[in-house]
Amino acid sequence: MELTTIGRRARAASRQLARADTARKNTALLALADGLLACQDEILRANAADVAQARERNVEAYFVDRLTLNLPRLQNMAQDVRAVAGLPDPIGEQFDHAALPNGLRLHKRRVPLGVLGVIYEARPNVTSDIAALALKSGNAVILRGGSDNLNSNKALVTVIHQALRQADLPADAVQLIEDTDRARILELLKLSDYVDLIIPRGGAALHKLCRDHSTIPVITGGMGINHIYVDATADQDKAAEVVFNAKVSKPTVCNALCTLLVHADIAATFLPRVARRLADKDVELRCDERALAILSPAYPLARLANDATDWDTEWLALILGVKVVDSLDEAIAFIQAHTMEHSDGICSQDPQAIARFVSEVDSSAVFVNASTRFNDGGQFGLGAEVAISTQRIHARGPMGLRELTSYKWVCEGDGHVRW
Repeated sequence: MELTTIGRRARAASRQLARADTARKNTALLALADGLLACQDEILRANAADVAQARERNVEAYFVDRLTLNLPRLQNMAQDVRAVAGLPDPIGEQFDHAALPNGLRLHKRRVPLGVLGVIYEARPNVTSDIAALALKSGNAVILRGGSDNLNSNKALVTVIHQALRQADLPADAVQLIEDTDRARILELLKLSDYVDLIIPRGGAALHKLCRDHSTIPVITGGMGINHIYVDATADQDKAAEVVFNAKVSKPTVCNALCTLLVHADIAATFLPRVARRLADKDVELRCDERALAILSPAYPLARLANDATDWDTEWLALILGVKVVDSLDEAIAFIQAHTMEHSDGICSQDPQAIARFVSEVDSSAVFVNASTRFNDGGQFGLGAEVAISTQRIHARGPMGLRELTSYKWVCEGDGHVRW
């Protein structure tokens, strides 16, 4: 199908969705959650074909992990859809009421953005997350997944369409571009007559492609060179667990820890403690000279970092950069030089150090004595997320329902005129 046809159908569907009440949208979402489990055999069979093809191409382990679905992951996807159904509907919300001296009454009313174009790679769970958030916020969506997850996406979109029909909503509200030719991405980026926002979820090359070629506003994010700074005052037991969780709980995602910074006053005691914890998971440590002097030779997985590349690498693997710093100033300066403004944190018991860190580290989410892995729509109570924005526009951090809306002014009078 030509993209102009897909766009035209999406625009028409978005107008129907904008009129749908909360009950009907929730009916579709609950039907989708049920359908994901009822059709689990078909979905997992399609996903197994995608995974097998990926392994034949000898892709990296983190990529296979992102691509893979299993029953627990499918259950989590269904749970996330149900969570979105349980959230308040933002559409129609009125806010910023004002009465002017001339008697006019003003307020803002929340409305859908319209049509979303979402481009993503290798994560089939994104398909159901985006569909759920788009439907609840009254937006139609055009999905362009990668060739790696095409079978999975086709199976998932079939279930989504069934759910929409059950709720008497247009199936065109969620459409999948099945042609995986890269040229279709470029066409989508020019579809400004029908698409209101482009959201890429992938690597740096995809983000650059969208920024360079889109005639539609683009929200970028989803990549993170994330840091945790352990201050001299930190509770070392708790800090070690925070670091361990941030690195190993799911190393292939964008909110995983990439670089650990440790104050010199506690480095000799803290680094061996956290290294022992990380050694249980065979985490390789890329250390500066001071950290390596503390950890070598007791920790054979520690080696000298390459200053030219390692501090600017999103590992997506069981690798962690480790650096000793002499002060909070040095830690903040290092983070400012290397962060992608996704997720950065501090472990400290010093209120002044915490206040400075939160004020001066300008990432989409800043963590105090907590793992960076919490930068997630579900964990933040949004039900799910369409992306994690690292930009400084209306949406920053996990993008849930409200971040997929705009507003219009409503001006009420009593025959008022202006000359």
